Amino acid sequence: MGIDVTPLAIPSVKLIAPQRFGDHRGFFSETYNRDVFAAEGMDMTFVQDNHSLSETVGTIRGLHFQGPPRAQDKLVRCGKGRLFDVAVDIRKGSPTFGHWVGEELSFENGLMLLVPAGFAHGFVTLEPGTEIIYKCSDTYAPETEGAIRWDDPDIGIDWPLDATEPQLSGKDAVAPLLRELDSPFTFEENA
Repeated sequence: MGIDVTPLAIPSVKLIAPQRFGDHRGFFSETYNRDVFAAEGMDMTFVQDNHSLSETVGTIRGLHFQGPPRAQDKLVRCGKGRLFDVAVDIRKGSPTFGHWVGEELSFENGLMLLVPAGFAHGFVTLEPGTEIIYKCSDTYAPETEGAIRWDDPDIGIDWPLDATEPQLSGKDAVAPLLRELDSPFTFEENA
């Protein structure tokens, strides 16, 4: 397996391009191999896979996180359609606290985003019937989950919504702003 790993403007978040081997039948791609990821400095174990379908363009899910001791690293990819995936740094003391990075993930481009613990994660769908598939380094623990508002003006995410009215869950619509959050994460220089 070969992967190209590109650190983004917040270097802890990485854009990953796994190799695709194609022929007249389609393609094959190994999207995760623990040894290959560890050799690239991404030494984590995933214990849960999630798969979500959003039927409507402009569906926003997020910005979500799980805090310690059940914090999650996430490896995100798009199984069908297109989405804009976002990570927001919520680590206290981080030089990039409150900053965000985002990338378009699609079935066609096969790209993946590694979102480490200490980041809130969210996405918006860009095509109908979009599926997101992601691995988590810990299982779901509702007692540790948290969220921040998708449209927090202090973060200023440039969501590619055009004139589309965002589709939100009730919980996401009333999530607190980052300045109202007592983040459970602390920046560690060598983490």
